[in-house]
Amino acid sequence: MRAGQPCRRLRRRAKARLSPISAAGAGRGEPRKLPGPPGRSSPRLAQRRNSLRRPGHIRPAARLARKIRSHVIRNRKASVSDTLFNRIARLEACAPLLAQTLRGVEKEGLRVDPQGRLARTPHPAALGSALTHERITTDYSEALLELITGTHADVDALLAELADVHRYVAGALGEDELVWNHSMPAHLPDEADIPIAWYGTSNTGMLKHVYRRGLAERYGRTMQCIAGLHYNFSLAEPLWEALDLPGGDAQDRRSRGYIAMIRNFTRYSWLLMYLFGASPALSRGFLRGRDAGLLELGPDTLYLPHATSLRMSDLGYQNEAQSQLKPCYNDLDTFLARLYEAVTRPWPPYQKIGTHRGGQWIQLNTNLLQIENEYYSSIRPKRATGRCERPITALAERGVQYVEVRCLDIDPFEPVGISAETARFMDAFLLYCALQDSPLFGDDGNCRHSAGNFALVVREGRRPGLQLDRAGVPVALADWGHELLDRIGACAALLDTAYGSRRYVQAVAAQRAKLDDPEATPSARVLAALRDQGCSFHEFALAASGRHAQALRADGLDAGALQAFRDEAQQSLQRQQALEAGDTEDFDSYVARYHAALRPPMPRRSAA
Repeated sequence: MRAGQPCRRLRRRAKARLSPISAAGAGRGEPRKLPGPPGRSSPRLAQRRNSLRRPGHIRPAARLARKIRSHVIRNRKASVSDTLFNRIARLEACAPLLAQTLRGVEKEGLRVDPQGRLARTPHPAALGSALTHERITTDYSEALLELITGTHADVDALLAELADVHRYVAGALGEDELVWNHSMPAHLPDEADIPIAWYGTSNTGMLKHVYRRGLAERYGRTMQCIAGLHYNFSLAEPLWEALDLPGGDAQDRRSRGYIAMIRNFTRYSWLLMYLFGASPALSRGFLRGRDAGLLELGPDTLYLPHATSLRMSDLGYQNEAQSQLKPCYNDLDTFLARLYEAVTRPWPPYQKIGTHRGGQWIQLNTNLLQIENEYYSSIRPKRATGRCERPITALAERGVQYVEVRCLDIDPFEPVGISAETARFMDAFLLYCALQDSPLFGDDGNCRHSAGNFALVVREGRRPGLQLDRAGVPVALADWGHELLDRIGACAALLDTAYGSRRYVQAVAAQRAKLDDPEATPSARVLAALRDQGCSFHEFALAASGRHAQALRADGLDAGALQAFRDEAQQSLQRQQALEAGDTEDFDSYVARYHAALRPPMPRRSAA
């Protein structure tokens, strides 16, 4: 039986009764109306749509779609795409499949001493092996922890695991160190003294270490100390079948669906920066004397008054070489072809550096990218890989498995860096990106309007009257944001149907206050705290991180969970030792074999 067969009858009914529709909203301060000729608005419909904004109120997703459809038909807006509401109607009968949605988190955080200075100590043995531990590892620096959850079918289980990992780490670090719970770094030592992560002497570990040496040569060590939170998301396989996407087989349709999701994410991710950006300020020392056009907020603090996320601005992970990359999100084959070119094309400035210095490896190669993961974007298509398997090969052969959202700042007001409300909004937002019509970008597969909106919001998102570019037409950020929340709210209602709750609609409704009052955003709250407390950014972040660490240690773990974490740490150390003992190949040969594993991605011929 075809995976989407239970939804066929509903799809036929949906096609028969739905015509092209729109759900665009209007201004703020009065009941918002759907577009239509003057005098033809529907206050009753506006009232019903506004009811979705009240926390705790749910209206079935398909009924909402039909109400909006009937209004638009009356106003002869039949040319507007009906993709979103067609798909909502199809999926309502398949709602249990939505309860199989998987999400996971990777949360970074610097280890610091009690004064907030970067820890110069090795990765603690109590945390296990950074190479082989499945939940506790390091990113660029030896001091940059990365805490990883498994995948979970509901948000509560996800955050419960994330909290447990944090509790264990806080307890293991004790009073000597704590995790810096902010995206912009603590006080850093001199550039050369920032320790690069060490993973032992196995070939696998050395490959990771040398890659990070290359990052230091290319971008500098300071920039590598910026931290973020990655949100991984996948839909159940049968859902892609239920959506009747084009494609030759299930793998092709799934990959097309995820790439379409990424296009829409690119269009609308400015909204995430406005709602959840939390890095409007930083310590002066981070810039190492550079003039970045920031303003002073005290002797040690620089900021921009309307910024939402300096981490995601041009102060963050940027360099000239990365600016040459133009990924294509129109189809997976072209995306992989361009990524392959980037990891195989020599780059003259890197050729001047070379791969060795003083007989030691300092980068894996001199190409534009050493490996695929060096390309930094706000979202990535992902596929789990085997040992020594390259991501390009895995994606080309088996298709997209999930997406990794990489633009979220750490929430400094939450002990684990993200709230349940934010996680639920992310689910609804990403479902919206999957269901909403997703036209192809231009010939280059990129969208300059979207890139411009994103860059503007991270630096000026709370500026009064800010306007964005919607396909060449200026639109107020707040107005466009409310229109998006209307549609995301319909997807939230669908998720609530699947989970038997009201929490998804509530999570979306809670974001409207931020659009109506920019002072309610996390970025504004950070600046307000700095002013109200008369403290520097460093003092604010250290105090908040200390409170979180103390609360996590006080919570602690029960004896059984604590012993399980200790066992997991010990077993990871044993796995690393086994890897080191089992290596029979010299490192130069291993690197050559790793590069040889990269094959040109061939356009896939899907099964008939």
